Amino acid sequence: MRLLLDTQAFLWFILAEPRLSATALGLITDPLNHKHVSPASYWEIAIKIRLGKYALPVPFEPFMSDQIARNYFTILPITVKHAAVLTTLPLHHRDPFDRLLIAQTMAEGMRIVSIDSVLDAYGVTRLW
Repeated sequence: MRLLLDTQAFLWFILAEPRLSATALGLITDPLNHKHVSPASYWEIAIKIRLGKYALPVPFEPFMSDQIARNYFTILPITVKHAAVLTTLPLHHRDPFDRLLIAQTMAEGMRIVSIDSVLDAYGVTRLW
């Protein structure tokens, strides 16, 4: 199964946060699933670090690069096809990062791993 991890699921997984659901943990650790991370997620994390809303235990770049490689995540590049979906996406959710993740999920026919039930309004398959 092809999965796109939203920012929260990605962070909670790599930081071993107990709030990550057992279902999400199982999906992410299942070697048969293809796990993707969007540049939108590490962009969002970088912005939150700069604004003082979040902190990592080590410097950002080596931490992100190491975690993506160590956990066999694939970076899902943001393409024109993904941005095109944004031009018609209803405004159920105003967060630009989440909207881009939804657009990527829809354009690629993937499932999204997310705690955010607001995403259900888009008709994507959200797993948690």
